[in-house]
Amino acid sequence: MTSKTDEKKLITVIESQRIVTELYEDFPKKTAEARKRHVVVKDSCEVEQKIEANTRTVPGILTNRGCAFAGSKGVVFGPVKDILHLVHGPIGCAYFTWGMRRNLMKAEEGQDNFGAYCLSTDVKETDIVFGSEKKLAKAIREAHSIFKPGCIAVFATCPIGLIGDDIESVCKRAEEDLKIKVIPLRCEGYRGVSQSAGHHIASNALMEHLVGTEEMEDPGPFAVNVFGEYNIGGDYWVVKDLLSRIGYHPISSFTGDASFHEIARAHKAKLNILLCHRSINYTNRMMEEKYGTPWLKVNYLGVKDTIDTLRDMAAFFDDPGLKAKTEEVISEEMAKIEPVIEMYRERLAGKRVMLLVGGSRAHHIRNMFETLGMEVVVAGYEFAHRDDYEGRGALSEIVHSGRSKILEDIHYERDPNVVSPYDDETIQKKKAKIPRLMDYEGLLPHMKDGQIMIDDYSHQECERLVREMEIDIFCSGIKDKYVFQKMHIPSRQMHSYDYSGPYTGFEGFVNFARDMDMAINSPTWKFVTPPWRGDTGA
Repeated sequence: MTSKTDEKKLITVIESQRIVTELYEDFPKKTAEARKRHVVVKDSCEVEQKIEANTRTVPGILTNRGCAFAGSKGVVFGPVKDILHLVHGPIGCAYFTWGMRRNLMKAEEGQDNFGAYCLSTDVKETDIVFGSEKKLAKAIREAHSIFKPGCIAVFATCPIGLIGDDIESVCKRAEEDLKIKVIPLRCEGYRGVSQSAGHHIASNALMEHLVGTEEMEDPGPFAVNVFGEYNIGGDYWVVKDLLSRIGYHPISSFTGDASFHEIARAHKAKLNILLCHRSINYTNRMMEEKYGTPWLKVNYLGVKDTIDTLRDMAAFFDDPGLKAKTEEVISEEMAKIEPVIEMYRERLAGKRVMLLVGGSRAHHIRNMFETLGMEVVVAGYEFAHRDDYEGRGALSEIVHSGRSKILEDIHYERDPNVVSPYDDETIQKKKAKIPRLMDYEGLLPHMKDGQIMIDDYSHQECERLVREMEIDIFCSGIKDKYVFQKMHIPSRQMHSYDYSGPYTGFEGFVNFARDMDMAINSPTWKFVTPPWRGDTGA
């Protein structure tokens, strides 16, 4: 980039508040007031800071959000490799296919892998008028005759909800006739304000139709499920290998590279570990209610957080052999990467980052930048809720309104036929030692004074913040990557890793550091200068 990096303005609370105030001067008054509630400047002098989230996007603002269908099909159900996905709606809705997210999959011998397929009922105008239930029933049978799957998931998109097709009855009849699982998901795009609604719907479907439907022999004392991991770029494979080396038995991921059979047996785990809080914490809660399975908030993105996660897991099981093996693996991995970390830190220290990823990942990834001496000065999410920012302590204050009211919060009584792995007294003792056991502190406590937290960000806001905060690298998704590349700011996709990865664990951190170094220190940037640093020569 340029040596002028060292001449940047200091990040202070007063300066950041000025930037946020000026950010909305050109907005209509009502819109400005609405958007200001979605932006917080971290100020440790304030007793309590709150942010508005999970509300409707202001009409006309260029948002990065997706729809409920994207959350169900694209995020939660899509990575399950042996479920055949059938989109019930117009052909345009079926765009959310294999190529949309880099959920890597590999089938074991004898397993199905339908990851590269996405089927559609191709609903037409006549079907909208006369109904399309018969078309759906025919499509399910045709799909079964061709692929012979053990499970089919049917995703209803917007027009199907509007015309009132009874997909539940169609799926139930097909399940009885074909003797396979046929799972209906009412994930019409308008069901929520963002893709977060789709995560909720899909999580309910996992519990209602899959979890606990198959049995297995006792998987041992250290059996775990890995939640909120979608195997982007092979992330889950790194985590699975790391856990297996230490002595854990990963039963299933939720849902990267998962089989629906593994998910069906997931209730046998002794502990659920959760990465992406927003997308699938619902299932964690329901499994705790029904089966008594505790969950632990973890992060294996970044060296420090990976080490903390492994030590928290070992502390939970409190087994001397497991603790010793944990420390052995940590020592082995750190010996490999410490010299590499120092090399990249020298090249990247002092760079400023704007990090806008998903509904929890900005929190997970920020420590990776900090390890490299970089500073995340703006962070936020597309589809988060208040508890993702402020922690689960905010849950009691959240009032569901509008479209949020139609999302069903399923609650379970403890299954009398299941022996819970731990009694309540044991869990409380463990929780006293491990604060992240069945709790999440959110992003805000990890922000520093003067840093900006923004929800449901728009292109206009991002462009202004990039200039005012003097950002060196912009990390978000494909929708805005090239906006900032054209502003002569390096940009990396943190949803799909720009076809790189994995980023998890120790070796993943080295991949991450390499990619950030290539993005920022590429020789091509010598030929351009950001607009606020002088004449671009354009």
